[in-house]
Amino acid sequence: MKTLLIILLLTVSVNLLAQTTEQQSVDEEQAEHLAEKTDVVIEDDSQQQRLAEWLKNPIELNKASEEDLVSLGLLTDLQIKNFFRYRALLGKLISVYELQAIPSWNLETIRLILSYIKVMDNESIRDIFEKRWKAGSHYLLFRAAQSLEKPRGFNKNADSSASVYLGSPQRILFRYTYNYKNLFQYGIVGDKDAGEQFFKGYQRYGFDFYSIHFFVTRIGKIKALALGDFTINMGQGLIQWQSLAFTKSSSVLSVKRQSPVLRPYHSPGEFNFHRGAGITLYKDRWETTVFISNKKIGANLNVDTANRQDAISSFDNSGYHRTKNENEDKNNIGQLATGFNINFSDRSWHLGLNGIYYHFSNPIHKEDQPYNLFAITGKSWMNSSIDYSYTFRNFHFFGEAAIDKNFNKAFVNGVLMSLAAKVDAAIIYRNIDRRYQSMYADAFTENTVPNNEKGLYAGISVRPFAGWRVDAFFDIYNFSWLKFRVDGPSSGKDFFVKFFYQPDKKWYIYTYFKNESKNSNVSGLNFATHQLAVAQKQNWRTEVSININNNVSLKTRIDCLWYNRNAPEPEKGFLAFESISFKPAKKIYGVNVGLQYFETGGYNSRLFVSEPDVLYSYTLSAFYSKGFRYHLRLDAKINRLFHFPATGKYQLRCWLRWAQTIYPGKILTGNGPDQINDSKRSELKIQLILAW
Repeated sequence: MKTLLIILLLTVSVNLLAQTTEQQSVDEEQAEHLAEKTDVVIEDDSQQQRLAEWLKNPIELNKASEEDLVSLGLLTDLQIKNFFRYRALLGKLISVYELQAIPSWNLETIRLILSYIKVMDNESIRDIFEKRWKAGSHYLLFRAAQSLEKPRGFNKNADSSASVYLGSPQRILFRYTYNYKNLFQYGIVGDKDAGEQFFKGYQRYGFDFYSIHFFVTRIGKIKALALGDFTINMGQGLIQWQSLAFTKSSSVLSVKRQSPVLRPYHSPGEFNFHRGAGITLYKDRWETTVFISNKKIGANLNVDTANRQDAISSFDNSGYHRTKNENEDKNNIGQLATGFNINFSDRSWHLGLNGIYYHFSNPIHKEDQPYNLFAITGKSWMNSSIDYSYTFRNFHFFGEAAIDKNFNKAFVNGVLMSLAAKVDAAIIYRNIDRRYQSMYADAFTENTVPNNEKGLYAGISVRPFAGWRVDAFFDIYNFSWLKFRVDGPSSGKDFFVKFFYQPDKKWYIYTYFKNESKNSNVSGLNFATHQLAVAQKQNWRTEVSININNNVSLKTRIDCLWYNRNAPEPEKGFLAFESISFKPAKKIYGVNVGLQYFETGGYNSRLFVSEPDVLYSYTLSAFYSKGFRYHLRLDAKINRLFHFPATGKYQLRCWLRWAQTIYPGKILTGNGPDQINDSKRSELKIQLILAW
């Protein structure tokens, strides 16, 4: 019967052997939304590294664990649960085409993961163990980038020596990694930002930041072991979530946080990770993770006369140590962290108990502002929570309930639903007390940190006809206490709808409309507190991507934005983007060229664009005012370009990227130490990867 099923599936006239480029578009949208929400540069490239390893060594579906499929970041929890139900019921898969028979799995899902999976079963345990140590891949990465115009911070004759950059203008990244199928890996990262010294002054040991990791999985009862730098991800992010995570986007069903508790850390970001040791043990249906971390972090200190000790007014998570003041604040605080996760799971449900404790060398006392009334204080903090999930037929329920040191409460509960063969939906409700506080937390919330929020989100994805998909969500939320630049209780609501059409693997088109409406302070009034008014932002985007042939592809995007269009001082934004990629049949080299024009009424109507960059790097920029931007990216496989043996042990790849933004009529660009006395800003970036 199963063989007959496979034969029938093979007759489906759908080409599953080409991965759609839609996921890249979704990833760009999520990154753009995160940058708009936080104004923080994304430096966590661990997901890109994991996918690159799965691309070289695909996941063997007949041996895959739940953590393997979760690590892809491309499947919902309902799809993962249904996969293991199918495998338990019908046994090992014969072909990847069999995936079409799994409930809630559709052709788009299979296309997304097809490059990262395989179906075979011919390796012994001994072979796998030996290969961990000998058959893994090494790669050595070197990246350098520089802005060609000279920012004000590099002017040694500046009025204030506190804002003078002490180092050189280059940004440098070094990384060595050994990896075998994400089962065994170790490596080192060195990172220097523009303006930081290198092998002199404050950085006499070279790079400003070093990170070392050693990570191994599936050794007897040890499910995971981490030494050095690692991340901890618990529940739905109410008490701890350190890996990269997104919230609302066109991927309307991506509302559940999914990750193994313990993960290696090998990115250049200098704040959101632990340093020490962690281990996950398992027996039968039980799984336990414990960890301890002791590291130095940077913070701004103020004199606390009551305690006769400098108190932490804020943490420095920028990673910049360019000036004298920034270097004096570097690693000036000790942070001890320890925690645990105990997890019991069955085929259709799981229950987890989580706890985390922090101790700081100096007490925390934030600036005396009304929005800081409930902020963390003192030398220690702790959180605990219970998280759960339960799958019943085509419904997957999940959630987390948490408390902090002062027993303030936070709740997140949601459900993923497969309502019909072509209809999926998601609902998530969060209720987080205004007094609730946590460190390194990142839940599915409107706020950048989970506190002071109630909200209800509902999303739906419908595939009415072949090649068509409609995604929509609605989110309504309120904040019972003050926030930064919101001097009173406030509320908001978001609406999003997207129409996507992809008749075949050669091209797609989508258009979406997004409306955000929330309260914010009215500026320009000289009062102790500000009056609140509704700020409305509407965004309409259309994008077309076409593969003209196997060598040339085009992408065109138009963005329009309206900010407070019915208010006294409205703003408008417009951006047009065109990208052309060329890669010859032998794929020895590739070329990508992009050109864009933007014009906005001000900062509130700024528009975000995620541009093609070198491997493992992000270029995500906010554009406002009026100007043009273009970029050129070249990449080449040096061995094959110069006719060296393609099958040699060492393979060298090179990327070269040039980008420039031009502001006609301007004589100054940027602000503060990054201000440039020019109408243009240019950047040159080069990256080399030696693999063996």
